[in-house]
This record gives sequence, C-alpha cells and structure tokens, in this order.
Amino acid sequence: MNAHAIPFPTLAAAPACEVTTLAALSREPAAWDALVARAAGPTPDYARRALEAHRDHGLAPADLLCLAVRAGPDLLALLPYRIGRGPLGLGRVARPFASPYLTVTAPLVVAGSEGTPALDSLVAGMRALGLAWWWPLLPADAALLAALARHGWGRAEVSGFARPVLDRRASHDAFLKEHPHKSRLKDLRRRRRRLDEAGSVTLEAVGPDGDLAGAVAAFLDLERRGWKGRAGTALACREATAGFARDLFRAGVGPVTARADLLRLDGRVVAASLALVCGGTATLLKTAYDEDLRALAPGVLLEAEIVRALHETRFADRLDSATLASAVLDDLYPERTRIAEIVVSPPGGPSPERIAARARRQHAGKAWLKAQAARLRGR
Repeated sequence: MNAHAIPFPTLAAAPACEVTTLAALSREPAAWDALVARAAGPTPDYARRALEAHRDHGLAPADLLCLAVRAGPDLLALLPYRIGRGPLGLGRVARPFASPYLTVTAPLVVAGSEGTPALDSLVAGMRALGLAWWWPLLPADAALLAALARHGWGRAEVSGFARPVLDRRASHDAFLKEHPHKSRLKDLRRRRRRLDEAGSVTLEAVGPDGDLAGAVAAFLDLERRGWKGRAGTALACREATAGFARDLFRAGVGPVTARADLLRLDGRVVAASLALVCGGTATLLKTAYDEDLRALAPGVLLEAEIVRALHETRFADRLDSATLASAVLDDLYPERTRIAEIVVSPPGGPSPERIAARARRQHAGKAWLKAQAARLRGR
C-alpha cells in the first residue's frame, strides 16, 4: 500500500531583530524595496535610494550599523544608527542615522498585522544595545513611540517644531476656497502678475521618466549662484554633494521616485524644486531661486504652482515641506505635522530627562556661538 504524504501547515517565522550593515542590506535590494513599498507611513529617508546615495558619495559609511527585523526572507523593519558620545560628552548613546539631507528619522516598519510584532522586535533590538537613544527629527505620531511606551521606556523631549504639510483637496478651487490665509493668496496673485509683466512665465514638471539629469543641473547652477554658493554650502560647491544630488534625484522607477519642478522666465530657469515621492507623499527636499529676481518672488510662486499641479495632475496625496521652519510655507500649507527631538531610555537605564537637559544646553551653547560669529562678521 502506498503511503500518502500528509501536508503540514507552514508556520510563519517569528520576527527577530539583528544587527547588520548598510553594505549587507545593499545585497538584498528586492527585500529592502519591498519593505519601503509595504511600510506604514513610508518616507524616502531610509529607503535604498537615499541611503545608497549617501554611501556612494561619502555621506555614510558602507559599514553603517542597522537594526533589521526579519521574518524568514522578509524584511519587516529597518533602523540605521550610530553609537557615540552623548550631549556635552555625557556617556555613550545610540542615535538614528541623520544627515542634512534627511527629513525624518523614523524607522521603516511594515504596515498591517505584522507591524506591531515587528515594532516589538525592533524595540527589543534597541534595548539589547544597552544604551539610551538621542533621537532627532522623529514625527510625534510615529508608531515607535507607542511601542517604546508599551515596553516601559522613559522619554523626554529636547525640542520640537511644527512642519508645514499640505493634504490634497478635491480640486485646486476647493483648496483656494478653504484656505485660511486669503491675504496670502491675494499677495501671491499680485506677485504673479508682476512676474508675468517681466516676461513669458512657464512651469515645467519633470517626472521619473523625464530629463531629471537636466533639471538637477539647472538646480545646481541656480543654487550655486545664490547666497549658498557664496557661503560655500551649495551642493555644487563640492563634487561629493553635487554627485549625491544627481544620484538621489535620478530617473527611474521603484518605491521612491524623483520629481523636479522648474519655473522659467523667457525660457530661463528662475526657480527650481527637487522632490522625492514615496507612499503618496512628495517630500520637497531642495529649492533654489534666482536671487537677482528676489523682488518678484520666483521661489514662492514656484511653490504655489506646485500646489496647483498637485491638484490638477494628482501626482501625490500630500506635500511635505521638509523644513525645520518655513516662513515662506507657513501661510501656504494649511496642515502641520509635529517633529520632535527626544531622548528615550530603556527600563533601568539613565534618566532621559537628564540627557535631554544636557542636549538643550548643548543646543543653546551652539546657538550662542553662531550668534556671536554672525555679530562679528557684521562689524
């Protein structure tokens, strides 16, 4: 008599957290991209496009440490980090990887029913390091905060700010009708009339299959000719950062795509914006404008035209200003998302409030030194 094979159910692998490196993750591009595509509240910051661009242009080491949560072959959560001195030299702390070109530092975590176990595993991996975490640029609604609280972590806030965002309405007319700052809209219409009087004004939108290389070149040239170029901080001032921009905003598909918007006056680019689109949000990472035309406000008018394009072409559901603070966009973008700098500490760990207090003093000292340097330059 022939024996019949009895099928047994395949048990889903339990999530487990491990320490890996950026170099190792780069050998798993499909798993990394899949996590970004499946993530809850995905952002481009810890996506493969952004971190590999940082690595390839000397802004992050290939051996950058990462906490990775896996279940079998699937990547369920990712958090790049570093270990170093705490504020004012107090002990050692862990810090999520940050750079001037990242807008938030929330970990990537899969959405849906796998999200809570993945977060619990990530928190266990954080605790295994035996350190407090000094955390900048964390959205106040990050699911990580609830997971830390569930596991008894202490928390103290260093500082925070409200970042302007804009959620797409049913139409551009609906956006204008609901806008809370009618005087701002009136001012924009006046400025646009003045720009139209100066010449032929056109808006060029460049998507992931367009000439992004040309758009990035136009942006780099525009930024270099402004105050950032004179200060030596424009991306074009260093080949590493210029190459980083060309790589980050390159053409191509995937869970993160690039977009550029160019405002032209008689064919000449007078304002440029570079963005990354991920999970329905367009993060407006870099903007520049022709400072010789400051009185005509081409940068502000480009922002207003991007809002119009958002509603007319529906290229995203939300615009994220990606700013630390923005007087320009405060009156244009009606919504806000709170971004905080915090300290979290595991049960039995050092006092998060003590570390946060030292961080506040360190920030105050740097601000004082910066103000003194500016005062001396002004003499």
